[in-house]
Amino acid sequence: MSGQSLLVPGEITPVRSVPGNIRRPEYVGKPAPTPYTGPEVQDTDTVERMRIAGRIAAQAMEEAAKHIAPGVTTDQLDKVAHDFMVDHGAYPSTLGYRGFPKSLCTSLNEVICHGIPDSTVLRDGDIVNLDVTAYINGVHGDNNATYLCGDVDEESRLLVERTRESLNRAIKAVKPGRQINVIGRVIESYAKRFGYGVVRDFTGHGINTSFHSGLIIPHYDSPHATTVMQPGMTFTIEPMLTLGTHEYDMWEDGWTVVTKDLKRTAQFEHTLVVTETGAEILTLP
Repeated sequence: MSGQSLLVPGEITPVRSVPGNIRRPEYVGKPAPTPYTGPEVQDTDTVERMRIAGRIAAQAMEEAAKHIAPGVTTDQLDKVAHDFMVDHGAYPSTLGYRGFPKSLCTSLNEVICHGIPDSTVLRDGDIVNLDVTAYINGVHGDNNATYLCGDVDEESRLLVERTRESLNRAIKAVKPGRQINVIGRVIESYAKRFGYGVVRDFTGHGINTSFHSGLIIPHYDSPHATTVMQPGMTFTIEPMLTLGTHEYDMWEDGWTVVTKDLKRTAQFEHTLVVTETGAEILTLP
């Protein structure tokens, strides 16, 4: 594995502004969102609006990813994604969600998820996860991907490649009439081939007018995930695979989640809608 030194928290810049004419999610300025009580199956109008949100989120992530290079700070990546979403009339969903101070999550190397963009400088050999969610027309679109920074070691590169493949396989397993746990079964069985850990405590989720609807999408074979998929259901699949344990620690910031053994981890995510025959990806650029 890469001999990179472990990450430490950097300095966080002031909160970026969003023009007043851009609609905010209801949770901005509140300690927590109002619990979602609506349906998991969405009507065609909601799904169409989610396509727009998903496209903007995917394009913002793609734009930020172009700037991944040794010497660039994670805060600079945040600015690129923030400016892109705002310029396209979207609000960055993470900004102000339960007090999160930035417009995307940047999770490097041993960080599983929810890394806060700051003064941390990308190094040659890092792997960098960007997690971008856009809110527009009253709905969210959520996606993430892990990118290589410079010359990345083979073990890390394979982890990234296989985590992407685990998401692709999980999406193919989505079918109306199947239980949600088929998703985790496919991911876990694939990850086990390579001895990877599968993170259990952070999951995919229902998404629509709510950032997190309450529907849980585990990435392991959970006997409790018996909800049956129906056409029109919208949710994320976002497997997190590790080179070691699935267990984690959290930094004092209350957000940054790292592997307990500090080995590397990768993640990929799409927002989906269940169709009559399978799944449509809503987060395509």
